[in-house]
Amino acid sequence: MENLDLTVLRTLHGWRNQGQRALLATVVRTWGSSPRPVGSIMALCESGAVVGSVSGGCIEDDLIYRYSRAHQTEASQSVPGITHDIPDSTPQRVTYGVSADEAHRFGLPCGGTLELVLEFNPDAASLLALVQTLADGQMVQRRTDIASGRVELRAVTAPSALIDDGEVLANTFGPEYRMLLIGAGQLTEYLATMALFSGFAVTVCDPREEYRASWSVPGVALLTGMPDDVVHDFKVDRRSCVIALTHDPKLDDLALLEALATEAFYVGAIGSRRNNEARQARLIEHFEQTAESLARLRGPIGIYIGSKTPPEIAVSIMAEVLAVKNGVPLPRDMDVASAKNALAGSAPADPTCLSPQGPR
Repeated sequence: MENLDLTVLRTLHGWRNQGQRALLATVVRTWGSSPRPVGSIMALCESGAVVGSVSGGCIEDDLIYRYSRAHQTEASQSVPGITHDIPDSTPQRVTYGVSADEAHRFGLPCGGTLELVLEFNPDAASLLALVQTLADGQMVQRRTDIASGRVELRAVTAPSALIDDGEVLANTFGPEYRMLLIGAGQLTEYLATMALFSGFAVTVCDPREEYRASWSVPGVALLTGMPDDVVHDFKVDRRSCVIALTHDPKLDDLALLEALATEAFYVGAIGSRRNNEARQARLIEHFEQTAESLARLRGPIGIYIGSKTPPEIAVSIMAEVLAVKNGVPLPRDMDVASAKNALAGSAPADPTCLSPQGPR
């Protein structure tokens, strides 16, 4: 499953390539609480079809009512501002939720207000170039001149916040986030599934035939090479994460070391606190690592939610991956090791804490 932005842009290109009128809406500013962050996009076709989101649904409904021919009636034609058609026009700004009544009407939180830029009938060729660049794994800044509607695509190497200086709207789009999982066990199936519907491209590596034989998650690339070789060939970048799930040092250790030498935003390994301490000691003793060189290695992985089953453990791991991806600092009481250490001083030790897949 590709990330939402790419889905929106690909669908929008399809509509425009077929000659259908369509618009692209971008959240450019918010005040107070807002259902969707700045930079969020949605596309609307003249038929009323929508992909993506800029709110909880009510603003989408209003845009559909205003610009979709499917809602055109004799009565609505007399309503000011309602065209039921997507115009050939330069980009326009619209604001929702200025008053309390509007905030309630459009389903915005109390005090929430957001501003959109609407681009009408974006050029199909430019959209195709953008989609192809993203599909090739490159990052792009799409710059729209508000006065003319002209669009320029610029290659960039790092994500950046949306820019809207009143004259140019610049939104940076990146390729899919990728997740490489070492080991094809049951936990991996749950985590891979969650990563897929979170917009990650997922690859699983396991040289063990007995584990690969029962793999059953569609949409996931399954590789058979040795994990450290796979990590090297994966071309890990800052939109990639690598997670070891085998509990086997022969498979995990070299792969983790290979991943730590990359720009991966997240590198971690499953295991209890005791497993994690043993891994750290092993890497320092046998692979000339230091506490500093292993500082990015996460373990035990996941946030503490008291989970004990594979699907619950997968939830805790996926939550931590998303928090790191989104730049959200995790409070100490949500860090697995810290939470368990705090509990150890006030409650009897849970014997499952020492199991390979202890509670998360």
